[in-house]
Amino acid sequence: MDLIFFDLDGTLLNDVSEISPFTKDTLILLSEKNIAYTVATGRTMLSAQRILEGHVFDLPQIYNNGVTTWDPKIQQLTLENLLNHAEISTIVDVAVKQGIAPFVNTIDNAQHHFMFHTETRHDVEKELILKYFSSSKATLLPLEALPIDSQVTNISMIGAADTINEMWLELNTYENLIAYSGPALEGKQFRWMDVHHCLANKGTAVTHLKNKLGASNVICFGDSDNDLSMFALANESYAPENAKAVIKKAANAVIGHNHKDGIAHFLRERFSL
Repeated sequence: MDLIFFDLDGTLLNDVSEISPFTKDTLILLSEKNIAYTVATGRTMLSAQRILEGHVFDLPQIYNNGVTTWDPKIQQLTLENLLNHAEISTIVDVAVKQGIAPFVNTIDNAQHHFMFHTETRHDVEKELILKYFSSSKATLLPLEALPIDSQVTNISMIGAADTINEMWLELNTYENLIAYSGPALEGKQFRWMDVHHCLANKGTAVTHLKNKLGASNVICFGDSDNDLSMFALANESYAPENAKAVIKKAANAVIGHNHKDGIAHFLRERFSL
């Protein structure tokens, strides 16, 4: 059994963070051939599901770089390697020290999403709230309202590239944390960052689903650092042309650019769709 895992941003999604019509048709062709596929993304469940709406993703889905797994068939949510109170405090302190607003993402057992944050100081943070967070199903609350027993999946932030890079370097020195960062859609002068517990990774979640579904051949597509853990265990791994150099080196092959439906074109040839 082939089992395909797609990263989203920079991989399956195009330049406007959507699944293109050509890629959508390709996914339908995969389904018709009974080729199993799902997502393994760093995005939160809430953020990713807005993009996946209207597309057929029936298998368990991996979010928050492996912290969250959602099985749509049985409506089951699994959370692992959540951030504890001390780790949350460390991340928040680093952000506040740099004048960056941390967005603390939580989810309860009823799949209600809450986002707690400090006062925003920069226009790029305010625009993020106005354009995305306010129109989502997440409830936005001040950070001081964060309950001590919250299930915190990750803490995200956005800011000037130099500032975020400095924070990324600092946070990755903490033994229990791992931070991922990349260019922001808002412009080259900005970067985003997600911080997780160090044990959270896509590879562990992919292995669990492989065993659960009885797959014999795991095929992974990804473009960034957070995809390395699943590339390491995949039978086949592919990086789009736009991927980071370290990902291209780890992949079995480099395929077409994500803005040009590179994954979809590869799949049509690979499986004679």
